Amino acid sequence: MCRNFAALALAGALFTGCAELNKLAALVQAPRFEQAPDHQPEIRMTGAGSGLPIGGAGVRLWARVTNPNAFSLTLGTLKGTLYLEDSRAADVDFPLGLPLSAGGDTTVPIDLSISFASLPGLADSIRRAINRQPLAYRLDGTIGVDAGRLGQPVFGPMTLLRGDISPRTQGSGLRPQVSGRLRVLRP
Repeated sequence: MCRNFAALALAGALFTGCAELNKLAALVQAPRFEQAPDHQPEIRMTGAGSGLPIGGAGVRLWARVTNPNAFSLTLGTLKGTLYLEDSRAADVDFPLGLPLSAGGDTTVPIDLSISFASLPGLADSIRRAINRQPLAYRLDGTIGVDAGRLGQPVFGPMTLLRGDISPRTQGSGLRPQVSGRLRVLRP
């Protein structure tokens, strides 16, 4: 009987501990994403090549990520969907590991490759890009953070970025990037 009581007390303590941890995680605010004011998102048409049997597009979005919390945290994941002209264009799933200081911000490029083979619903977007017309984009998704002892909450789904992408030509200086890569720019 003592064993049962001890097991029940332990289970109660664990349950209470988990509930307290969830309360602490609720104190963590989601990092804010916005289009970086000093960088413009871009789309570049690419020819057939590795992973793009009939060609595609390279998309670069620039995000300014701000930590609204009074403590440092690490932006751990970004999972979501990129839409061009309200048509699903690509799924994104980035393990980030981006440290954000308390109240700090940083600018990061998000590079994506889109294959035309898997995008029959983007015919209008392709025509607009070829004619160098701006394309409306939206990045919807979830973000996960590691706030140390405060937990690892996931925020969303929500719209992370929204704006217009300006098509670029081959000679514009935009280098091809590896699909699904996010890197931090250091000053």
